[in-house]
Amino acid sequence: MIRVLITGGKGQLGQCLQSISNDFKTLDFVFLGSSDLDISKKKEVENYFSKNHFDYCINCAAYTAVDKAEEELELAKKVNVTGAKNLAIACKKNNSILIHISTDFVFDGTAKLPYTEEDTTNPISVYGKTKRDGELAIISNLPQHFIIRTSWLYSEFGSNFVKTMLRLSEEKKELSVVDDQTGCPTYAKDLAEVILKIINSQSKKFGIYHYSNQGEITWYDLAKEIFKQSNVDINLYKTDSNTFKTLATRPKYSVLNTSKIHSLLKLEPIQWKKSLEKCLKEIK
Repeated sequence: MIRVLITGGKGQLGQCLQSISNDFKTLDFVFLGSSDLDISKKKEVENYFSKNHFDYCINCAAYTAVDKAEEELELAKKVNVTGAKNLAIACKKNNSILIHISTDFVFDGTAKLPYTEEDTTNPISVYGKTKRDGELAIISNLPQHFIIRTSWLYSEFGSNFVKTMLRLSEEKKELSVVDDQTGCPTYAKDLAEVILKIINSQSKKFGIYHYSNQGEITWYDLAKEIFKQSNVDINLYKTDSNTFKTLATRPKYSVLNTSKIHSLLKLEPIQWKKSLEKCLKEIK
């Protein structure tokens, strides 16, 4: 059996991994939340790894409150940078492979074409900067790593844009959604399957990979499709980022080029509308 540790096991990606774990019979999983293992504490991580052997560690633990991170820099650094570094060091010492989840927010959003893994990073928010620093901490401490950048993550678990739109549609007759940020949503269960396929393939092609569902849309487009597929009658209006002042600046364009990961795993790209349909069925 291949032993797999999941940190951040109570977040939406962690819960998606748990929901499909029975489909992967050759893998033996351990799911830990932050109360079970504080990855920002080096000694705690070292002790845990020395007492328990894992072939892989999937790090889903992250500080993801994009706006709050602007005011809580130290806390964001603690989880996104120190935590990532501690796991990388422990994995190296114990001969484990680290699969770390990163974000499209490492880019500044000025591109006109989907970002490849080789494109220059230039984060424009504290969240994006701490996630990039976390990537660099892993790269400099552990050769055996997969860093997977993803975007606009949603699922039937936790809080996310899809569930927020459904909740707001029950409370309001009309909504305004930004139409000047372009990206691609990612169903967290699709990402979970890709991660476990990497483990099953036992690939040694380490490095950075991009994964999202396929397409280029705005948040308005996503909201419109959520309501269409859910048969929700609501007045939906386009607005721009200036209308919704936020503490953190978001990239205007953060579509990820995913051809590298598709070729590694011989995967067919999944269109975002199909994945949204699967998720909405699960929510219902």
